[in-house]
Amino acid sequence: MDMLWDFPPLMIAAAIGIAVVAGFVKGAVGFALPMIMISALSSFLSPEIALAALIVPTVLANLWQASRGGLAGARTAVREFWLYIAFLLLLIVLSARLVVLLPDRVIFLILGVPVVGFSVMQLAGWRFSVPPGRRRLADVVLGSLSGFVGGISGVWGPLTVAYLTALDTPKKVQVQSIGVIFGAGAVVLFVSHLFSGVLTGERLALSSFMLIPVLAGMALGIWVQDRLDQERFRRATLIVLVVAGLNLVRRGLVGG
Repeated sequence: MDMLWDFPPLMIAAAIGIAVVAGFVKGAVGFALPMIMISALSSFLSPEIALAALIVPTVLANLWQASRGGLAGARTAVREFWLYIAFLLLLIVLSARLVVLLPDRVIFLILGVPVVGFSVMQLAGWRFSVPPGRRRLADVVLGSLSGFVGGISGVWGPLTVAYLTALDTPKKVQVQSIGVIFGAGAVVLFVSHLFSGVLTGERLALSSFMLIPVLAGMALGIWVQDRLDQERFRRATLIVLVVAGLNLVRRGLVGG
């Protein structure tokens, strides 16, 4: 059964509720949509169906997020972080071939532990700063690290968001930059799975249906985001990063 409406009503309601929550978090802080959906949906759907369900919403949610500030804002985000984006995407491509060398659990721990530690320290008052003269070097190093981990594990979001947050990137610029970066990856994911067999005709219909609750939740999340000042937005982002990082640690320790 690949169609949501083939499942019992309680399961349908749970899937729709998960989509709304994931969309809300995405709207409020700009990320974590795929992580929430894949983690929660996989508890009662097969991994392939759960993955298919999130692909179309992820593409459209990121395109919406990237375009919210207008094309001028998107171009500004690209100009600001072009070096980071370039090395992120380059290392994703290069490191994807290394996926067989390390078990998934090791990669999730390598990614999750630093994200949790970094976010907790930030919440406790420690501030990470990059001197202006070292900014380009930081873009290269951290963009490469994010891309390397992302190419192996498929997860590059937490490190990217942690870096933007550490730079005290203005809220609107950060959210739009995340949309641009994640949107590029989401489009590649969509095209790849059209040919991988994950997005069959029925699953594509399911994924398109899940777009409705995701965008409804995202609209509510954006309403909340627009009312958060910079510091509250920063703290909310760090809290979501802690939760996301702990989920990666859980997957590293117990799998799934």
